[in-house]
Amino acid sequence: MFWVYIIESTRTGKRYYGQTGDLKLRLEQHNAGKVGPTRSHRPWKLIGAFRFDTRAEAMAFELKLKKAKNKAYIQWLLEARGERLMD
Repeated sequence: MFWVYIIESTRTGKRYYGQTGDLKLRLEQHNAGKVGPTRSHRPWKLIGAFRFDTRAEAMAFELKLKKAKNKAYIQWLLEARGERLMD
């Protein structure tokens, strides 16, 4: 099982999209400063997580989210999957 996740900085509001096989560990790594691109925006909170059967499916969906750049389009993609961001 693989996850595509969306995290948001509680300090700056910046969002980050990623994929992983271990969601809990990955969030801990982001908040511990072990992930270079997210280090300066800590702390992070999880606002969305979406399960996939294969890494290839997760990577394809992650790429769609990263290319989107538009929060409305990202929300549309999530709703097309029958999912919503966490409040």
